[in-house]
Amino acid sequence: MNFPFHDKTLEGQHILITGATGGIGYETAKAATSAGARVTITGRNEEKLNELTKICGEDKVFAVKADLTKPQARDQLAEFAENEFGAITGLVNSAGIGGGDIIENLSEDHMRSIMELNYFSLVELTQLIYKGMKENRKGAVINISSLSGLRGTHGNAAYSASKFAVIGFTQAFALEAIEHGVRVNAICPGYVDTGMGRNAIKSKGERHNRSYREQLELAKESIPSGRLTSPGEVANTIVYLLSDAAGNIVGESIKISGGSVMR
Repeated sequence: MNFPFHDKTLEGQHILITGATGGIGYETAKAATSAGARVTITGRNEEKLNELTKICGEDKVFAVKADLTKPQARDQLAEFAENEFGAITGLVNSAGIGGGDIIENLSEDHMRSIMELNYFSLVELTQLIYKGMKENRKGAVINISSLSGLRGTHGNAAYSASKFAVIGFTQAFALEAIEHGVRVNAICPGYVDTGMGRNAIKSKGERHNRSYREQLELAKESIPSGRLTSPGEVANTIVYLLSDAAGNIVGESIKISGGSVMR
């Protein structure tokens, strides 16, 4: 897939990307550095963080292994990132987990673990980073939600609830932040060809006694474009929202679904 931006689109920016060891975060780091940004990446998989650093260039990337559900880890991440590359001008909240089941099978621990990472840690890290953005009157925050954050899906109550919460936070926060020159938006992908996306398809197939291949074909048939979204396509949309070209896009939930949202 072609990269639609030039190497100075994000020049002078410092972007913090959470969940950088996952498909969307991984591709976003590559896209942002190709567009001229310096990038701090974080995740729990140190091997993948090191791999991504080598791909993007050690002069462009600063990697911090962190569990964002821990307050101290969030504090250290913000401190280390700013010490390395200066003020953070863009935050991409890509860290998240999936996992669903029908409502009577949901445990409290499972629901809390999903909400803890997908919502609470996202908000709490954003609070830290927003302080500097507000002071500098410059910044963009991109929250990765989901089509499941816009409409409920069968057997997906816990995940869907966490992503609905992200949309509510995005819209309310956007109204506050734009008064201080900071833009806040959300991305709402449908099925993305990542490990999380493939696991979601596999889990749905298991609930209906179907193989992964059978469920994948059904998923593709439900999408007007006939295919899953690539993580690179999501990453390119994020780079656009981080750029000055998106200067008046505020509080939006950008759908990337191959048209499935219309069905």
